[in-house]
Amino acid sequence: MLQVLLVLHILAAVVFVGNIITAAFWKAQADRSENLETIAITARSLLKADYIFTAPGIVVLLVTGIWMVGLSVGSWARFQEPWLGGSFVLLIITAIIWLAVLLPQLRRMVRLAQEGADAGALGPEYRKASRIWSMFGGIATLLPVLILFLMVLKP
Repeated sequence: MLQVLLVLHILAAVVFVGNIITAAFWKAQADRSENLETIAITARSLLKADYIFTAPGIVVLLVTGIWMVGLSVGSWARFQEPWLGGSFVLLIITAIIWLAVLLPQLRRMVRLAQEGADAGALGPEYRKASRIWSMFGGIATLLPVLILFLMVLKP
């Protein structure tokens, strides 16, 4: 059972981290294009990808991680190990950033990008939402990368 959970955990990590890294790339590409329809389509696609990949990735990582700890020797005391407890805390922080900041800003960007495409120009509200999304997105991308290092190296 532990090996099956570990495979699911690793697959969830690959999908989750892959999605958050590629999201930043595609958004930057769309914004650089200055094509309003491309920006609107990309924003909608990023939101869809968050629902399909990011949300399930976070849930599967949390569930399988906690389940594996529960099955391991020493069980819940293992969360006292800095690499494991720290990883858990960083994933919770990442999830909070995603739920409280990134998801609402992305929903806002979807609306504003479509309004901009319809009107023929993006307003300053889109640029502001984009800056907030990019700043917090950078943090929410670096934290899982740090988690990967902690999981692999177990310092």
